[in-house]
Amino acid sequence: MTLDAIPMSFLWGSLGVLTILSAYFSGSETALMALNRYRLKHLVNEGNLSALKASELLERPDRLLGVILIGNNLVNFSAATVASMIGARLYGDIGLLAAPWVLTFIFLIFAEIGPKTLAANRPEAISFISVHALKPILVVLNPLVVAANWASNLWVNPFLKDVPEDDQLTPEEFRTVVNEGADLPGQHQSMVLSILDLDEVTVNDIMVPRAEIVGVNIDADMDEIFAILANSHHTRLPIYREDINDVLGILHLRRLTRHLNSDSLTKEDILVLAREPYFVPEGTPLHTQLVNFQKNKRRSALVVDEYGDVQGLVALDDILEEIVGEFTSDFAANVSEIHPQDDGSYLIDGLALLRDVNRALDWELSISGPRTLNGLLLEQLEMIPENNVCCRIGPYCVETMQISGNVIKTARLWDSRKKFGDSAQALEESGI
Repeated sequence: MTLDAIPMSFLWGSLGVLTILSAYFSGSETALMALNRYRLKHLVNEGNLSALKASELLERPDRLLGVILIGNNLVNFSAATVASMIGARLYGDIGLLAAPWVLTFIFLIFAEIGPKTLAANRPEAISFISVHALKPILVVLNPLVVAANWASNLWVNPFLKDVPEDDQLTPEEFRTVVNEGADLPGQHQSMVLSILDLDEVTVNDIMVPRAEIVGVNIDADMDEIFAILANSHHTRLPIYREDINDVLGILHLRRLTRHLNSDSLTKEDILVLAREPYFVPEGTPLHTQLVNFQKNKRRSALVVDEYGDVQGLVALDDILEEIVGEFTSDFAANVSEIHPQDDGSYLIDGLALLRDVNRALDWELSISGPRTLNGLLLEQLEMIPENNVCCRIGPYCVETMQISGNVIKTARLWDSRKKFGDSAQALEESGI
């Protein structure tokens, strides 16, 4: 039987089938390589059969690519032969020369660009269908695949020595996945990102500064002690002698409830009810402190410096608020150190934490150095002012309002990018 005896209908049909097979191999390659590996692992754990087969194929990418490329090349070269036969039968030598060009154009559209574009946009659907045929094909072509892989690995392996095998996500990569690729409600997404930020924030950033710690001086009169206990907004109070550096214990007011109406309560009773203080070094990352709170079954700790002096107090609630956000609906309205003014400026306590100010007002005061407004102003001024002064910190204008000793007690701040009242405008025009 000569080649001329092959019916044209058979040749055309063969060319069509070969085009479909080429599209299948091209699309399968792109779809399998574009699969989300973490979603694939999730589907495998759920028992998805297609996902399981895809995962098995992807465990040996050299064999997967080997069977796909062998199949694709066999199909493409066979299609080129058939196309040449059709061209020669229809137009002679001219058709024989034109066939590769025409076939290349057809294959680019229907067997390469089109299928790969579709597979890149629908990798899961296409790969989960294609794997059912790829497994049997791999069995049939296994000798060819093994031989081809051996030859290719012989010269490829030297270039793979320094390639890390671990495909785990780094924290930065995981942040990008959560921020851009995770289908999570906004609040859940924000919480996950906040957890990732815990290792960048220390207890110093969120602690109540030493000057603002509410505690009980055990050497004070009982009437004064009773007044502090009765009016306290906190459930846990440090018990100290003369100075906060001499902390004797931490008193949970719940343990004191049954004694408040008793005239027999003594200082010794208070000390007995107090729990041993828990100290943590300054600079402890929040994620570490969160674990330490859990391990030590504590809810608050005193932050001390390298000399053992108390610098502040941090509570479990403070760390939780870093993760879930403030428990109040209007944070700015509930920060006692910030007082909005009619002209749009704010009177802010000098000991207010910069993180709280930024969070309350949606500002961007630097928190890389000093942690309080007083510290930031002293760093900016490079001196302790004797009288009230004005200065600018980035886009924010500052006017000190009250100075006591070595501390700027109160300052007025406003964002120069916004319009304010007459007094603020006058300061703005003065060139501050």
